[in-house]
Amino acid sequence: MSKQNRRDFLKVATALATSSITAGSARAAPENILSEDRSGVLIDTTVCIGCRKCEYACKIAHDISTEGPESYTDRSVFENKRRPDDQNLTVVNTYKNDDGSENPISVKVQCMHCDEPACLSACIVGAFYKRENGAVIWDESKCIGCRYCLVACPFQIPAYEYQKALEARVVKCDWCNERQKENKLPACVEICPVEAMTFGKRSVLLEIARDKITANPDRYIDHIYGESEVGGTSWLYLAGKDFQDFDFPKLGTKSAPDLSEAIQHGVFAYFVPPIALYAVLGGVMWIKKNNKNSEEE
Repeated sequence: MSKQNRRDFLKVATALATSSITAGSARAAPENILSEDRSGVLIDTTVCIGCRKCEYACKIAHDISTEGPESYTDRSVFENKRRPDDQNLTVVNTYKNDDGSENPISVKVQCMHCDEPACLSACIVGAFYKRENGAVIWDESKCIGCRYCLVACPFQIPAYEYQKALEARVVKCDWCNERQKENKLPACVEICPVEAMTFGKRSVLLEIARDKITANPDRYIDHIYGESEVGGTSWLYLAGKDFQDFDFPKLGTKSAPDLSEAIQHGVFAYFVPPIALYAVLGGVMWIKKNNKNSEEE
């Protein structure tokens, strides 16, 4: 490391450590930005056919390597339950149908984009933020790799690129943030051949969901998953059986940050060593990115 880089490192590490210690308690990211007009997606699990085209479209939209659309017709993948990871921001799982038919119930899983995100609250450097439309976004330039977000998420969604030593990222569905900025539908919603997903104003989607439940009581259980779980989420689900049968966590209506902030602030209010460690990690990340930018220039 050059003398200049060492000086830069010490400046950044000292500034971060000092600001953290004098704050008295570790504060998380800024308050959520919630709009009454925020968007949402309603998923009808009774309509989904498990074609996995949403998985393919997601990879294309996020420049993730894929074997081609024909590989997604392989249904052997359903033999094991999957979770989103750094190479699959959304996945579809199948479950046994209780109506006696051989047709399984297919359920798509991705980041729920909570109204009051636990990942945002747990992040000590504000690397997560919530857009007014409801999307929860991760900012690579601020992340120091502490991975608190992975622990805090009640849905176990954020993944980490462990295979990358110094350039690892936190990875999750960003609700096609760039596409939405261009007034385009999320890629998974746009490609769905059976329209199992409906994109729109969240408040309107809740009305649509309630109407469906009222009109088809034999088809749906009286529960819109995501309406009130952990304070509400942007993604909403309808189903014909209990959501716990689909491995959805049973959560209360209390927002996750109420718990994560209490734990986080209690740990860091009087315990300096972790803060100093994160300051050093932040300095290392800053220098690395600065050197990379210099090389590119």
